[in-house]
Amino acid sequence: MAQYDTVLRARRLVTSGREEAGCVGVTDGRIAAVAPPESDLDGRRVVEFGDDVVVLPGLVDAHVHVNEPGRTEWEGFASATRAAAAGGVTTILDMPLNSIPPTVDAAALDVKRRSAQGQCFVDVGFWGGAVPGNLGELTALHAAGVFGFKCFLVHSGVEEFPPLRPEDLEDYLRVLRTVDGLLIVHAEDGDAIEQAPNVHSGDYRDFLSSRPREAEDRAIRRVIDAARATGARAHILHLSSSDALPLIAGARREGVRITAETCPHYLTFAAEEIPAGATQFKCCPPIREAANRDRLWQGLADGTIDCIVSDHSPCTPELKRLDLGDFAEAWGGISSLQIGLSDVWTEARQRGFSLVDVTRWMAERPAQLAGLQRKGRIEPGHDADFCVFAPDDGFVVDPAALFHRNPITPYAGRWLDGVVRSTWLRGLETGGAEPAGDRPRGHLLTRGEA
Repeated sequence: MAQYDTVLRARRLVTSGREEAGCVGVTDGRIAAVAPPESDLDGRRVVEFGDDVVVLPGLVDAHVHVNEPGRTEWEGFASATRAAAAGGVTTILDMPLNSIPPTVDAAALDVKRRSAQGQCFVDVGFWGGAVPGNLGELTALHAAGVFGFKCFLVHSGVEEFPPLRPEDLEDYLRVLRTVDGLLIVHAEDGDAIEQAPNVHSGDYRDFLSSRPREAEDRAIRRVIDAARATGARAHILHLSSSDALPLIAGARREGVRITAETCPHYLTFAAEEIPAGATQFKCCPPIREAANRDRLWQGLADGTIDCIVSDHSPCTPELKRLDLGDFAEAWGGISSLQIGLSDVWTEARQRGFSLVDVTRWMAERPAQLAGLQRKGRIEPGHDADFCVFAPDDGFVVDPAALFHRNPITPYAGRWLDGVVRSTWLRGLETGGAEPAGDRPRGHLLTRGEA
């Protein structure tokens, strides 16, 4: 009988697409065995979990803006990864902006990795950027280990990360096709937004009209056309327009290599409920109407939307312009890295979904999207990353209790179902109360090695 470093015994365990009782044997930070509860797995440490918690794979958040270096007053690796650990997230992928320099060449990736070194409480990988003028940098960045390349089709909000012209998409996708790289796209059409009204106002309806669904739909059509023409892989970021769901589903039926994500805020909030001047709700693309939200849930149910990620995009308090309440002036971004699981579970259970569904959307599918072969599942050979979650407990969101550097959140005062009791990274608790949890033990991940 093998003795493992640690054996977890759980009455509720999400593994192999189902929830069941089971035991997990961990050796050298990896899952070595998953066995029925009556098995005689033995470990130097044995941890028993009651039936009030479910052991999930550690979540994978593939869309996080850490902003370090350059805008570390907005967020940083230490604060972001501590927040991730508190929320059951064991792997994040950092976006190539809003850091300075942006991650648009191998030298900038090296700067980013050196900034992150020794600070991370969870594992961290990096996206590269696709911007005008760096077409020749893509293969070197890919070889250096980024997980894919992000581009905008509309102004990004920061001058150092300009958008691609829609007509340039095919050129970038053709280069990425040679290495089977992934292009992830902020899909809003700049022309459609320029033609929309842009009113300085505290009325959320005015802001919503400035970022119309057609801007998303038109851009997504362009991405689909370019992916079809090149055979390359493309991914739609933070989908908010449910009108685009038939476009994505139809393209997939044709064999176009297109995937899509959405975010907790699009699945929770509704435009009709956002108060005047409440700029903490501003994000781009915007939170849309309740009927649109319900169709996004249907897109998750039928598989048109692959995964749920946070798009954690913090800023300093003054940039949210809560003093003015002007949506046109405020920075667009919502911070939910720490509370995404509880938020999604609160909404999902009301719609009849299970924790198996939530795990697929927030752990398994994001890992598959990014090519993280040892993440997102409780199976032998995978990293021993776990989220111990009490689904029937709950809490009221207190911004002061969040580890985000700037705890501004539209979730303030909101009741959420489910509490993360502990988070385990490669077989050890992280971000917890025991001494090992207070030390940053996260690895910096490289595509092809994770």
